[in-house]
Amino acid sequence: MEKHCMDSQVKGVSTGTTILAVTFDGGVIIGSDSRASIGGDYVSSKTINKLIQVHDRIFCCMAGSLADAQAVLKAAKFHLSFHSIQMESPPQVMAAASVLKELCYKTKDELQAGFITAGWDRKKGPQVYVVSLGGMLISQPFTIAGSGSTYIYGYTDAKYKPNMTREECLQFATNALALAMGRDNVSGGVAHLVVITEAGAEHVVVPGNKLPKFHDE
Repeated sequence: MEKHCMDSQVKGVSTGTTILAVTFDGGVIIGSDSRASIGGDYVSSKTINKLIQVHDRIFCCMAGSLADAQAVLKAAKFHLSFHSIQMESPPQVMAAASVLKELCYKTKDELQAGFITAGWDRKKGPQVYVVSLGGMLISQPFTIAGSGSTYIYGYTDAKYKPNMTREECLQFATNALALAMGRDNVSGGVAHLVVITEAGAEHVVVPGNKLPKFHDE
C-alpha cells in the first residue's frame, strides 16, 4: 500500500511539500502549501491542510507519511490534553515538541513522521521547534522544510530578520511559500498560514491566484 508523503527526505524517497514557521515580535507564524503526493511525483490531493492545532496556541506542520504523522499527532494531542488537566494550565510549546520528539523516536523504525511545532506560551513567548524523522529536537527562530524548501534557502536567509512586525512576518512567510510553490512541481494549491499570539490563533488562507509572483509563470 502506497503512502501519502509530504517531506523532502523520507528514507531516500523524494516527496513533496513546503512547510515553514517563523517568529516575530509578539508571536509566530506557521504555514504550508496544500498538496500531498505519493512517491513524490503524483499529487494525490490539492486541498490538504497540514497545519494541525494540538492545543489553543500550539500548531504543528506534518511531514513524512500523512497517515503516520496523523497517528503521532493523535497520540500527542491525548498526552497534551492529559498534561493540561494534571497541571491545570495550558502546556508549554516546548512540552508539545518534546512529546512529539519522544513519540517519533520510539516509533522511528515503524513510522515516517516529522514535524515543525510552533506556538506561544506565557513562559517563553513565541517559539519554533523542529522534530525531525527519528526524533531529533531543535529550537530555531525560523525554519523551512520539504521539497519546496530547497528553492528558498537563499531567500529566507537573506530576508529573515529578528523581531519583525506581524505584517512583515506575514509577508515574509507568504513570499517564501509563493516562491517555493512556483518552482516545486509537487508544492502548490493554497497557502495556509496561522498567526499565533497571546491573543490566540488566526488562520489565514491565501488562494493560489492571490499569491505574489516573482517571475513569469
